[in-house]
Amino acid sequence: MTVSHIQSAGSGGSAQARQMTAAQRVLAILETFDEDHLVLSLSDIGRRAGLTLSTTHRLVGELRDWGALERSAEGRYAIGMRILELGSLEPQGLHLREVALPYLGDLQAAMNANVHLAVRDGHDTVYVESLRARNGANVLSRLGGRWPLHATGTGQVLLAHAPQQFQDEVLALPLRKYTRKSITDPAELRRVLADVRRTGVAVADEQITANVFAVAVPIRGPRDRVIAALGVTMHRDTSTPAAALPALSTAARAISRALGAPSANRAPSDPTRSRPSASASI
Repeated sequence: MTVSHIQSAGSGGSAQARQMTAAQRVLAILETFDEDHLVLSLSDIGRRAGLTLSTTHRLVGELRDWGALERSAEGRYAIGMRILELGSLEPQGLHLREVALPYLGDLQAAMNANVHLAVRDGHDTVYVESLRARNGANVLSRLGGRWPLHATGTGQVLLAHAPQQFQDEVLALPLRKYTRKSITDPAELRRVLADVRRTGVAVADEQITANVFAVAVPIRGPRDRVIAALGVTMHRDTSTPAAALPALSTAARAISRALGAPSANRAPSDPTRSRPSASASI
């Protein structure tokens, strides 16, 4: 049962809601939280999960006792530390973070930029590590943050290297517009993805946040498969995508080498070739 099926049950508790198993009810509650709903009241949770208020009250209380949810002084709820701790145990993500973290710290220090390490999860890009720079660009990014693939640099890197059938599936979805520059036309996005595959670089100019650009490149693993994306976000008035690319590419290459990517051991190409322009998009 998907979230949309659960939510269609309604706050009054339909027959469909009554047929849900105990596990489905718990998952429905956890899935009410997302990037746009980080903190919710008890009634909001019940309404979004399609559960009665009494059932919601009982299950939320149990989840809070276990540590899956936290309750603020105002009586509103958010995802608890226990869930975040469990999320960090994901084997592939944990290994990737352990390998990448020293390079991410060096990259952040060298560029004074926000640094993001992301993987694909469904139709979204998810940050498995996010380092905020002092006086860096004010962007809505955090560890565990989730964004549509079309809207971010890391997401477009991952989408560009995904199977064609998956790309077609994503491009058939409604593409959310965050700023006047956000790419929401499927034909334009196809051209952008082709350019990302050709150059190995995605550049997003004010795609989500005004006056901010992002640059992202792929992270490769064994057999040179793209397994993650590394990106930085910076103020448009402090740097350019071309200036950010050398350090970003060096860090991505080092991480890929540590992960066993064969191509990372070959001599790098001329960094002046195929440099991105500020007008390119992620």
